[in-house]
Amino acid sequence: MTGSRHDADQKAGMRKWEENPLAAHAQAQQHPEGRETEREWVPWIVPVFVAANIAMFAVAMYANNCPAHAHALGAGKKCVGAGFLGRFAFQPLNQNPLLGPSSATLEKLGALVWDKVVHEREGWRLFTCIWLHAGVVHLLANMLSLVLVGLRLEQQFGFVRVGVIYLASGVGGSVLSSLFIRDNISVGASGALFGLLGAMLSELFTNWTIYTNKAAALVTLLLVIVINLAIGMLPHVDNFAHIGDFLTGFLLGFVLLMRPHYAWSQRYVLPSSVKDAGRKYLTYQWVLLAVASVLAVIGLVVGMTMLFRGVNGNEHCQWCHYLSCVPTAKWSCGK
Repeated sequence: MTGSRHDADQKAGMRKWEENPLAAHAQAQQHPEGRETEREWVPWIVPVFVAANIAMFAVAMYANNCPAHAHALGAGKKCVGAGFLGRFAFQPLNQNPLLGPSSATLEKLGALVWDKVVHEREGWRLFTCIWLHAGVVHLLANMLSLVLVGLRLEQQFGFVRVGVIYLASGVGGSVLSSLFIRDNISVGASGALFGLLGAMLSELFTNWTIYTNKAAALVTLLLVIVINLAIGMLPHVDNFAHIGDFLTGFLLGFVLLMRPHYAWSQRYVLPSSVKDAGRKYLTYQWVLLAVASVLAVIGLVVGMTMLFRGVNGNEHCQWCHYLSCVPTAKWSCGK
């Protein structure tokens, strides 16, 4: 009975508060020393990531120097834009339709290559590959997505948490990619971007109480994620990196993006009839954080162990290759 009476009083107080928000604001001013306001960060790490990716692409094109190797391209094949780009000219379109360097250049600069990671112990490629791009089209698509997704997260949660999610997700995607793809190189920041999308989804779940239009936010975010994962099933797209990054970011979101629940954050704005805001974080938030932390550590340790032991993920999952490419009458998923 006591709990029911308290709930009724709380709901009544909430109705009065909604009917007279100015009174609530005046009440909040009486407690300036205890009121918590949500800090909005000035984003800078995301612009730095964008600049770093663009700079690395410039370095890759400089190192590629297509005109210097024009004699080896074959009859009728010319570097794209050699007349005005000079050594920054792109490889012929039949070699790289995305307007970028050769695969050999990307491999030299740190692309993800399974054989080099496992047999030559070049584990640093798990990290360097997320700063390289196959071409201008690839770069522009990823940087636009990074700005649209990353700036919003950094404004709300700061550069440390967003930076950790971005980098850790990139490595997580590289590990999963290496377990299933052995015959192709992999580059690009799209995997790390999926980590940010995964973090946005888990942030929605763990901070469920502070969202007003919960269903709309969830449906919109899920739609964006599903569309992007579906595009990843086309040929020549490393969807395993996307999936690995998404799962890593999803787990890290529960750990790093937890916020105080609604009643606590508004405790100095709510009417006096709402006396108990409860604890700062709800029980389910702590449970999600604990479970996600354990799963993230286990996933990373198991994945890295399997990778450096040379385990082929396709031997343990016969259908998993369909997650990266689905063959149709229009295209095949050859090596």
